[in-house]
Amino acid sequence: MPETEFTEGLHEERHRDGSLRARGPVVAGRPHGCWEWFRLDGTLLRSGSFEQGRQVGEWTTYDRTGTPYRTTTMG
Repeated sequence: MPETEFTEGLHEERHRDGSLRARGPVVAGRPHGCWEWFRLDGTLLRSGSFEQGRQVGEWTTYDRTGTPYRTTTMG
């Protein structure tokens, strides 16, 4: 995830057209908890969790129909 300044609470990022690009909670200025990323058409692209800004657990990438096609385990 690129270096970004985060505000406490629910963080949302938008595509240029205004559609939702990403969302997730921020605690102590870092991503923390479950985050999701979306394609321009609104379908879920990827989901996973952060712990104090670090990717942890299973991260899932989805195809355009919403079917998981890849899972990666992060330390």
